[in-house]
Amino acid sequence: MADIAENRKARFNYEILEKIEAGIELTGQEVKSLRQRGVSLNGNYVVVKRDKSGMPEIFWVGGNIAPYQPLNVARTYDPQRDRKLLLHRREIEFLVGKTKEKGLTLVPLLVYTKKHKIKMEIGLARGKKAFDKRETIKKRDIERRISNELKSRG
Repeated sequence: MADIAENRKARFNYEILEKIEAGIELTGQEVKSLRQRGVSLNGNYVVVKRDKSGMPEIFWVGGNIAPYQPLNVARTYDPQRDRKLLLHRREIEFLVGKTKEKGLTLVPLLVYTKKHKIKMEIGLARGKKAFDKRETIKKRDIERRISNELKSRG
């Protein structure tokens, strides 16, 4: 498993309750660009939409995948198009039920390769309050000080 992109802000702004692996419906050009790390996970999210028959589908919205060859790209290429996430029906139904609960949302956490396939780890998350974020910063500072102290002694 090789990481392509990670959404660090999501882990800071949200409390991740559950993680789910999903495939991504991509074009060939997007796959090549992703393998060259041409993706940004900042400011994007995951939503539930209904298709024509009323079945729920999960989409990655706002994910910016740069063109593979910028000078050679077709004029119709949209780097921020909505991309369908590939999940089992049971997983979709579970996520739809959970997102209807107050305060829960879906956020993209990680894009990575697994057995030559591009996968995304999405998280079922609850937003952190300001005091929770301050607490996280304090813990991080304490851990940093301890590791620096151990390095200087060792």
